[in-house]
Amino acid sequence: MGGLASIGVPGLIIILVIVLILFGPRKLPEIGGAVGKTLSEFKRSAKDIMDDDEKPEVKEETKSEKI
Repeated sequence: MGGLASIGVPGLIIILVIVLILFGPRKLPEIGGAVGKTLSEFKRSAKDIMDDDEKPEVKEETKSEKI
């Protein structure tokens, strides 16, 4: 499995408390926004990589059909 599913709710609460202690309540919105932007960029990059992996297969199929 891995990912957030293996952490669970208690683990997330502990992480949030640690972040709150380290950065304080004023910085939490900034940190949340930065994490959100980072995750969305990661998802976009991963999708682009997956799309790039699929395109060569389609091109190879069209080449073999022409022969």
